[in-house]
Amino acid sequence: MAISKVFVANRGEIAVRIIRAARELGLATVQAVSAADGAMLAARLADETMPVGPAHATKSYLNKAVMVQAAIDSGCDAVHPGYGFLSENAEFAEMVEAAGLVFIGPRPETIRKMGDKARARQEAMEAGVPTVPGSDGVVESVEAAVLAARDIGYPLMIKASAGGGGRGIRVARDETELAVLIPQASGEAKAAFGDGGLYLERFIAKARHVEVQILGDGTNAIHLFERECSLQRRRQKVWEEAPAACLRPDQREALCTSAVRLAERVGYRGAGTLEYLFDETTGEFFFIEMNTRIQVEHPVTEMITGIDLVRWMIRIAGGEALTIRQEDVELRGHAVEARICAEDPALDFRPAPGTVTALEIPGGMGVRFDTMLYAGYAVPPFYDSLLGKLVVHDETRDAAITRMARALGELTVEGLPTTTPLHLALAADPDVRAGNFHTRWLEEWLTAHPLGSPTPSEAETSR
Repeated sequence: MAISKVFVANRGEIAVRIIRAARELGLATVQAVSAADGAMLAARLADETMPVGPAHATKSYLNKAVMVQAAIDSGCDAVHPGYGFLSENAEFAEMVEAAGLVFIGPRPETIRKMGDKARARQEAMEAGVPTVPGSDGVVESVEAAVLAARDIGYPLMIKASAGGGGRGIRVARDETELAVLIPQASGEAKAAFGDGGLYLERFIAKARHVEVQILGDGTNAIHLFERECSLQRRRQKVWEEAPAACLRPDQREALCTSAVRLAERVGYRGAGTLEYLFDETTGEFFFIEMNTRIQVEHPVTEMITGIDLVRWMIRIAGGEALTIRQEDVELRGHAVEARICAEDPALDFRPAPGTVTALEIPGGMGVRFDTMLYAGYAVPPFYDSLLGKLVVHDETRDAAITRMARALGELTVEGLPTTTPLHLALAADPDVRAGNFHTRWLEEWLTAHPLGSPTPSEAETSR
């Protein structure tokens, strides 16, 4: 089905990204707008806006019926869900398609299958993709978990079968801890995702988080190499790179080939990401889950390949076959992304919404800033704290980090604290420069290197 008008069922910087991609394809856009978002940049850029309810996301951006009806009422023929909110909700995708609209993403059955981590793990095993040793699907009780753990061994991870973002995850170091943590993790998962199902995995103490970007048209799939996302705080990514410097060429080839194999097995359509743990000690990699949507960190992949992922999502959803061959995808240089959030690093990263009184965006060769900001914009307190992503590209990793430090020094957001000071410190750290880190490294580093309380002027200006 040809697409002519896209309903953007999201907000913030990803909504801006979608609108720009759609406009470059000659498509009209309608931006969903909650009561708190009438002045956001995406609303200014879209051809039209459509109100979708109160500020709180549960009554607006997470209200499936309201979002579908808004798309219908605005005369759209396609819906792009972005990331977060309803982007991996199979029921929402079904409702969009039942209304005669195009869902710009995977088929609902693919979202349902690969969004369930236990089912995705089973698909990976059947495709011959290595998986972390763990339980055979969801554990139905504490007793079942205890029995499974005796085969897996300790320490192990308790993980929510649905959802993501680090919720519903615990590490148990013995049977006593396991019995206590299972109900906690299940309750948290139930509250966050409406599904308390859990499964178990072996805990790799110093794992690297490496993910593979794929594109598929429902029949054929290709990879666009991998990203390193090991610098995390509370299991939330902070700093991302492409490619992963920790991989040898043969490891990269095996990893990316396995991702394509799994994507083609499930008939994947659109842009998706397969996430892996890489054990640098043994050289092993293990599939952990798939994100059936565009990722926050997709720009680093675009920088090293020159391929516009969001435009391709729209084109594929409109019925185009994937014309890029694997041999056409070239890895060019190195890219780094720093997530700039409205959080105060000096106060344990407390969310800090406020009004942007002045904004200076860095420029120069190889610098990109995907953002929702403009001077005078009041950042609302109701949503994720992400303000934008500063992305740089250069010929080598060391040069890219140097460029990142330069660009961070030029970035000015006045009126509220941001996480820019954290990224400046990371760019200067010798371990980060050398690539010596793992998924728990940043939290240990923050304990040893607390970011001090800002001066009064620094509280108003982050550079």
